[in-house]
Amino acid sequence: MTNIVNTKRINQITTFLKSLNIKSNRFSEIIRTQDISVMQDFNQAFIHSSEDKIINYEKLEFFGDAVLRLAASNFIEKKYPQMSVGERSELRAQIVSDEWLTKLGEKIDIEKLIIKGPKALGDENSKNTIIGEATEALIGAVYKCFNSIQEVNLWLDDIWEKDSEIFLKAPYKFKSKTVLQEWCQSKGFDLPIYKIIEFSKKNGDPKRFSCDIHIEGLKESSAFGKSHKQAETNAARVLIEKLIAAGKI
Repeated sequence: MTNIVNTKRINQITTFLKSLNIKSNRFSEIIRTQDISVMQDFNQAFIHSSEDKIINYEKLEFFGDAVLRLAASNFIEKKYPQMSVGERSELRAQIVSDEWLTKLGEKIDIEKLIIKGPKALGDENSKNTIIGEATEALIGAVYKCFNSIQEVNLWLDDIWEKDSEIFLKAPYKFKSKTVLQEWCQSKGFDLPIYKIIEFSKKNGDPKRFSCDIHIEGLKESSAFGKSHKQAETNAARVLIEKLIAAGKI
């Protein structure tokens, strides 16, 4: 079993938890006392299934998904009480997305805590996914300390406040494909066609894929990305910015 935490691992985990800067006396006390059952929960949040098929972060990740959505809803209720339900759903989708989780995981440098098996260690394609999943499992573990979202909100609210402001100032940058589709529909056009060309076989290459967007038979924009999805999103963003500059949106 992987979930055996020795003194070195406990110290590594507590140092990491301190770096999250969660301003809670009871959370600080848990870190100070290094409660073994709590340390085991946090350790499990960092174990990938390639290392241990039984004791890994999958259950905490599943739990963390629900906790994250509840904590985000709580943040939006406090910060933006006048928002409509539709606007709340749209904002929440951005601040609990897989991409957001991966960025948070990178920011807190969670990768240094993650334990992977040999197969996952050599898989660059899964790196970002694992970072996001472990971050969600960590959120589940923080909740489990007291069966309360209080510490989750104390940790994430300041981050969400900054990220929400960025999103609300220019939402099209985060949902460019949806905005473009809605614009086409409003003009009576067919839906945009995304044409992908692979230029490189190198994982992580920011110019691995090129995407051209065609509307009504005409090429309107193009952009690169390290994945199909990223190339399409980037091309849509380029076109939306072009339409805004031309006063068409």
